[in-house]
Amino acid sequence: MIRDVPLEKVQAAREVVADVARDTAVIESRYLSRTTGGAIAVKAENLQRTGSFKVRGALNKIATLDPETKGVVTASAGNHGQSVAYAARARGLTSVIFMPERASLGKIAAARESGAEIMLRGDSVDVCIEAALDYAEAEGAAFIHPFDDPAVIAGQGTLGLELLEQVPDLAKVLIPVGGGGLAAGIATAVKESRDGVEIVGVQAEACAAVARSIVEGKPVEAAGGSTLADGIAVKRPGVITLPLLEHLVDEIVVVGEDAIAEAIMLLLERTKLVVEGAGAVGVAALLREIVKPAELGTTVVVLSGGNIDIGVLADIARRHETAKGRRLRVFTTISDEPGSLAALLTRLAEGGANLIDIDHVREGVGLAVRETGVELVMETRGAEHAQRLLELIEKSGYSARVLN
Repeated sequence: MIRDVPLEKVQAAREVVADVARDTAVIESRYLSRTTGGAIAVKAENLQRTGSFKVRGALNKIATLDPETKGVVTASAGNHGQSVAYAARARGLTSVIFMPERASLGKIAAARESGAEIMLRGDSVDVCIEAALDYAEAEGAAFIHPFDDPAVIAGQGTLGLELLEQVPDLAKVLIPVGGGGLAAGIATAVKESRDGVEIVGVQAEACAAVARSIVEGKPVEAAGGSTLADGIAVKRPGVITLPLLEHLVDEIVVVGEDAIAEAIMLLLERTKLVVEGAGAVGVAALLREIVKPAELGTTVVVLSGGNIDIGVLADIARRHETAKGRRLRVFTTISDEPGSLAALLTRLAEGGANLIDIDHVREGVGLAVRETGVELVMETRGAEHAQRLLELIEKSGYSARVLN
């Protein structure tokens, strides 16, 4: 039995973090239950303090430090940094956070609001870890690893203890996996407390280092790439976490970007929860039938965080509306003379379209003399209404090219 993080340490961590970390709600999802054919609930860790589970591990690690420690340092893509800053302030310590240069502006701002000094370095968490270790040695600060630390893993495992209490018929748990600290902690708490519960880790396809490492039987570095799930975009699994995952997790699966985007919007529309890409990967795996719900008992999806950039969320929402036919973008041509545009818009209004935006396009689209292009963006009542609008445009004598 691997004992880097024994159950006793997870149980002790719960007492340590209790004064700051919330016991987050488990919410039944009737929509997911109906569409997947199982009993599905979500663990709303996106409503945790700092917007993610990471505060649990940060608080527990700080509790293990020398009482003379004055400050801490860490590396993070965002959530861990925010949580270390928050936890450090709660315990009277200073904090320095090394973050990639292209980290979310919202996450940088949140860490600063908790009193952290932010250092931007490189293009990955791995680069930032090296920089943070150098800083710790030079300045005498205590380094808090984002995931590969027994105290951090034990802190994250307190979420698993909550699940055991909140869901008496717990049968399966879907957990986002980046470095593996959350999955290792939850798996330790659940597997050592109750028999028969299946643990499934979910990674983003763009950065699935743990999945590849388990298949190949050795640590493998992922090439990495842009992903909506930036919170789990870790290129290499941890020395401590990988053996724990191999021993305790039943399956590791991967999901693509389209599935993640779909899951973010479903959670927003159906459960009224704002969830970041990393937090939505478990729902994505269910929606795409990559993972089946348990036949008996409740399947819980851990929504690990809610710190999504507002601009990214807006882009996903626009894309979603277009895919569902509730947003229609069309290019057509009209005569370049007074009244032509008004006539087109009148016909669209009669068809019930809500015009959002309109642009004249006069170059680069092969227009005839005395002709102008028009790009229209409209809200519709759904795919059928969008199709009727396209037919209306064409019946009125205009061309209609849909733009995606």
